[in-house]
Amino acid sequence: MVCVALFACSQNEQDMPRTIDDIAEDYVKLVLEVGQHNDDFVDAYYGPEELKPAPLKEGSNFPSEIFLERVSLLMAELNTFAAGSLSEDQNERVNMLIKQLTAVGTKIAMIAGKVYSFDKEAMLLYDVQPPNNSIEYFDTILAQLNTKLPGDGTVGERYNKYAKQFVIPKDKIDILFTTAIAEARKRTLANFTLPANENFVLEYVTEKSWSAYNYYKGDGQSLIQINTDFPIFIDRVIDLACHEGYPGHHVFNALLERNLVVDKGWLEFSVYPLFSPQSLIAEGSANYGIEVAFPGATRIQYERDVLFPLAGIDPAKVQAYYEIQALRSNLNYAGNEVARQYLNGNIDRERAASMLEKYLLYSPDRALQRTRFIDQYRSYVINYNLGKDLVADYMEAKGGGTENPAKAWQIFETLLSNPHTASTLTVE
Repeated sequence: MVCVALFACSQNEQDMPRTIDDIAEDYVKLVLEVGQHNDDFVDAYYGPEELKPAPLKEGSNFPSEIFLERVSLLMAELNTFAAGSLSEDQNERVNMLIKQLTAVGTKIAMIAGKVYSFDKEAMLLYDVQPPNNSIEYFDTILAQLNTKLPGDGTVGERYNKYAKQFVIPKDKIDILFTTAIAEARKRTLANFTLPANENFVLEYVTEKSWSAYNYYKGDGQSLIQINTDFPIFIDRVIDLACHEGYPGHHVFNALLERNLVVDKGWLEFSVYPLFSPQSLIAEGSANYGIEVAFPGATRIQYERDVLFPLAGIDPAKVQAYYEIQALRSNLNYAGNEVARQYLNGNIDRERAASMLEKYLLYSPDRALQRTRFIDQYRSYVINYNLGKDLVADYMEAKGGGTENPAKAWQIFETLLSNPHTASTLTVE
């Protein structure tokens, strides 16, 4: 533990040289203490019980200055290690800790009231510079969709009318998700060796700002929640089964726990601060993992033969539906632009919701839900699309594109099992 006035350290402790393991333990304690003041800060913890802080006393203030001083002290120690002679393995470890601590310090300052621009926040929290796209670019995509959708009205109105035929009946939601997750799990286990006891619990919830969430519990166990506030479309079944489960968040966390925490003893990976570079890799790999599990035409084939009939939706419509979805996916970055303008104070909530309706083709209620997500998670929105694109570039450069499924699984497992941030996700 860092020996400053904040801590009681014996003379022997002061004389002993500090190790990276010592810093990692202090990092875990810090993250858990900050998490007591912000419910979203710690996404998962599966480390030793004794590192958990004592419950906060009622009325406790947020000690941001003390927390930031601890970040600074740990950062100074890590920079000393980084300047020294380290193995490649330990160098990756130290660099990852520095990036994570940068994000932790940034979020502490934000909780205390500091406001960053959208781009600055994204760089400090997620170690990446978000791209800028003009609204005019998305107008050209809407014009393409305009020629594909039947009926009259705006593109959004026509899309939502068209898409209603692909809504899953409520009494079919559970069987569809359990079937899709089982298939995604089977495909993952055919290529990965996961912890023998890995498993998950599936729940359906309401009144959330997100569509689905994976709460990793440690020891290979997850709680996967699906939000049923709004209609769920048939294409979301495979998306969420893979993203939250296999080979997405559940697998990512299980592999990090086994390979880094258990096998290497890197305690810092027993805690997952949500607003950190780890999230860009987590969300990006979870989205790219959909294509690893269901590459090329195999997804459409599986949905046509299994999920569409199970949902009572005409399988003959699958091809046309996915042609529309492929075109619609080109609008994904529009959500980032809306979030940038909204969080920078250039537009209000009403205008943001209106733009989400137009450019992401959301229903009015769904658009308002998305503004609540932006309020809660802010620049986190970049992790889904930009994260996926960065992971895709990495996989392609390594020769693991979806046209080579066997190698894709191999490279993907290595990616999920090792520390990465956006700036280290490069190929030499």
